[in-house]
Amino acid sequence: MSDLLAFRPAPGAIPESPGVYRFRDSRGRVIYVGKAKSLRQRLNQYFADFAALHPRTQAMLTSAAGVDWTIVTTEVEALQLEYSWIKEFDPRFNVKYRDDKSYPYLAVTMSEEFPRVLVMRGAKKKGTRYFGPYSHAWAIRDTVDTLLRVFPVRTCSAGVFKRSGQIGRPCLLGYIGKCSAPCIGRIDAADHRALAEDFCDFMAGQSARFTRRLESEMKAAASREEYEQAARLRDDIRALQKALEKQAIVLGDGTDCDVIALAEDQLEAAVQIFYVRGGRVRGQRGWVLEKVEDTSDSDLVEHFLGQVYGDADAGCPREILVPVLPPDPAAMTLWLSERRGGPVNLRVPVRGDKKTLMETVSRNALETLTLHKTRRASDLTTRSKALNEIQEALGLDDAPLRIECYDVSNLMGTHVVASMVVFEDGLARKSEYRRFSIKGATDDISAIAEVITRRFRRYLEENSSERTVAEGAKFAYPPNLVVVDGAAGQADAAARALAELGINDVAVCGLAKRLEEVWLPAEEYPVILPRTSEGLYLLQRVRDEAHRFAITYHRQKRGKAATVSALDELPGLGPARRAALLKHFGSVKKLTAAGVAEVGAVPGIGPKLAATIVAALRGNDAAGG
Repeated sequence: MSDLLAFRPAPGAIPESPGVYRFRDSRGRVIYVGKAKSLRQRLNQYFADFAALHPRTQAMLTSAAGVDWTIVTTEVEALQLEYSWIKEFDPRFNVKYRDDKSYPYLAVTMSEEFPRVLVMRGAKKKGTRYFGPYSHAWAIRDTVDTLLRVFPVRTCSAGVFKRSGQIGRPCLLGYIGKCSAPCIGRIDAADHRALAEDFCDFMAGQSARFTRRLESEMKAAASREEYEQAARLRDDIRALQKALEKQAIVLGDGTDCDVIALAEDQLEAAVQIFYVRGGRVRGQRGWVLEKVEDTSDSDLVEHFLGQVYGDADAGCPREILVPVLPPDPAAMTLWLSERRGGPVNLRVPVRGDKKTLMETVSRNALETLTLHKTRRASDLTTRSKALNEIQEALGLDDAPLRIECYDVSNLMGTHVVASMVVFEDGLARKSEYRRFSIKGATDDISAIAEVITRRFRRYLEENSSERTVAEGAKFAYPPNLVVVDGAAGQADAAARALAELGINDVAVCGLAKRLEEVWLPAEEYPVILPRTSEGLYLLQRVRDEAHRFAITYHRQKRGKAATVSALDELPGLGPARRAALLKHFGSVKKLTAAGVAEVGAVPGIGPKLAATIVAALRGNDAAGG
């Protein structure tokens, strides 16, 4: 706390004006950039109560050695300055969006004398028009090959273009009519540029204009009895229609919009965007980010809009659909309008085709996040690195090839359950998962002690007997590392339970959710692994999987207990009749809503018993009705 007070601004020194602030470390590097409507109110929140801050905010403050700010007059200026500073300083505690893969674009180099159509990746260049991004480069090339029949724009490299001009012969595309051959003067620069502009207009969604023009020319050629020319124009129309068929129609009103959706967990988030032009999906792109600060969905949307549309050539559309609005939608809308040079409608779709499209984009975002985690977990080199980092951080003799993690779940001390998940070589072994119903525990610490004792007592019993794993021994293999969900108390309880059983060759640690600290038994201070550590990522995955497994079992048990208790108390109902009622209605809730006649229609339930059941579940008034 003293370190924080050392660089805290003096009382009254922080202005109440809107502005942008920067936290710097001891070397003067910017580690965080933020904006605020009132600098004094926002910055005082950092220094008011350190213990109440989010763990990631605490980590940022402990890394900081100073703070400065710049006053602005409007929220729009604050957005612009914040974006500029984030781009300039790349602060490590700000949200960073990174592509989940390298997306190809269809590019038209309008800055050249003879514009060229090509597939490009990476940073965008000034003077080049971009379309997409697309999921696959082959999809772009297939579309370009179809459109070159109608718009024979140059696609060759500078070297091929120069060589063709020197020898006076075009390339193959020039001979087959898919290039207008400006290299040999078959078309001048002005006409070739007009072709390139028409190509760009078609890709931008103005397809109907070209179709109508070709149809008019085809009919005129037919009326002049120039049937070969009419046939060529007919084939051109089919080529345009074929190119359009490859782009799905999602909005029937020809809308131009970007649709943005999020999918997230406690550690990471994925953002997916669909580019809709002329009512058709013209491209899509995905990003994955690590949550290095306490960030809401609204804040994520604001940061995303600033980073994606901050560049001059970002191509902001008239309408942007988002899952939630940013904290200050009016300021963000004004800023986007300035970037676009025209009005922008920023909103959340609530019904209709746009809501349906948002759900599709959300599913793609979830798929992106799942695929990212799967790739990271399945990489052998990454898993080996993670196990070695855990070995080094915890001081283990060997890498923990088998890790078991335990978590406890309960509701106000009732229906207490525990889970055990197993990871071998960094991968989940779901066939080895186990779940426990806890009966004698009074809190999480005693529950951890109970489940560890039960698991390893079975291990000792099975190893002392002559049974093998193939013969049904379920706990024959000991782990190299036991991880418990919790801090020092849970880790100490697990270590004591092992010691009481005489087991001293299994390492133990606890992983606390709040600060993502790794606690070793009987240690006063935790082990802190870097947030970028693959070892920490593996421990988090193991802990989160144990938590998921425990929660699932707890809900099942609680639901089953509620069902059984409701029906067990009904007079005249045995196991067979209870089963018949549940099979017929599907749940106690539906049974409760049913009338006497409906209940009496169940085989084995007569009118008198039906009235008794309804009266017990809904009350005498309901039964009488």
